Amino acid sequence: MGKGPTTRRYTDEFKRDAVALYRSSGRPLKDVARELGVSDTSLGTWIRAAKQEASSGEQEAAKEEARLRKRIRELEDEIEILKRFTRYWVKGESR
Repeated sequence: MGKGPTTRRYTDEFKRDAVALYRSSGRPLKDVARELGVSDTSLGTWIRAAKQEASSGEQEAAKEEARLRKRIRELEDEIEILKRFTRYWVKGESR
């Protein structure tokens, strides 16, 4: 009886730690994968997924920044209107 290929499941934490180890070590992917006992294909896949996740987070941050900048402009416009109204109202009171 021959053994068929087995599929190992790794936790998200293990994958994050493996990617972090690769990035911080400065060593070749194959060496890090061998040290961890995973295939270099798996580690490469985890690294690509982490990059995509990071770029997705950057896109969300850019959208939020644009939304906040727009809101700041709106509030600055409201402040300017209130300043003008206050000057007009104060002039009307002094007459």
